[in-house]
Amino acid sequence: MRRRSVVAIAALIVAFALAGLPAPAGSTPPSMVREPAPGAFSSVTVPATTAAPVPGAAAAGLGASGGRLEATAAFIEPGVAPAVPTSRPRVTQPVSAAGEGWKRASQVLRGEATFYDNGTTAMRLPRGTIVRICGAGGCIERVVNDYGPQKPSRVVDLYRPDFFAICGCGSWSGVTDVTVYVY
Repeated sequence: MRRRSVVAIAALIVAFALAGLPAPAGSTPPSMVREPAPGAFSSVTVPATTAAPVPGAAAAGLGASGGRLEATAAFIEPGVAPAVPTSRPRVTQPVSAAGEGWKRASQVLRGEATFYDNGTTAMRLPRGTIVRICGAGGCIERVVNDYGPQKPSRVVDLYRPDFFAICGCGSWSGVTDVTVYVY
């Protein structure tokens, strides 16, 4: 007996839930496109060259204008036109020494760098440490994202394109001297 009442209550709950749901989107047929009735529009002719008032304007509560605009009339705004600049002002920039834009490094390491094709910058520093690595070919700034190198004499393992960007050497090289600035 108890089982029938549970089933009946569950059926009522489902029926009320389905009745309360909105219809799925796109389930109603599209409405028919109807053209407006021609009687809804009336044509009005407004003469542009006569000074006579427009018929029906006074009845509609529209006031008459203060004057007429001729075809040769020019629009003049009140005030003085701003001067057009003929040249740009010169600004003197402060002189900065090379490398002055970098903040002071917390550590400076010197040693050898190698490359390996793992796509990472590996050092014996915590991951996320920002380093600037300088060699004979230039400097790059990277974030440490791997641990290494294994040899104690080496300071950093670099991704191959990064290695050759700072190396300034031929593609036969595998080791180069670098200075690493730790931030």
